[in-house]
Amino acid sequence: MMDIKEQMNKMVEEISKNPNIKEEFEKEPVKVIEKVIGVDLPDDVVMKIMDGVKAKLTIDGVSKAANALKGMFQ
Repeated sequence: MMDIKEQMNKMVEEISKNPNIKEEFEKEPVKVIEKVIGVDLPDDVVMKIMDGVKAKLTIDGVSKAANALKGMFQ
């Protein structure tokens, strides 16, 4: 059994380190997930990882933006 949360973290880490992977992920998330993880996964698992990664990237992006805004008003 694959740890989906662990795979999501691995994806987020890869995307954070590599802007090219982030760009690819935005265009073809399923292909990128399978490439980074190195396994052909069932669609339901890929979808869970993809949704989790997108949510985490959105949350991280929002918190960075909020921190930048806070800095502007101090």
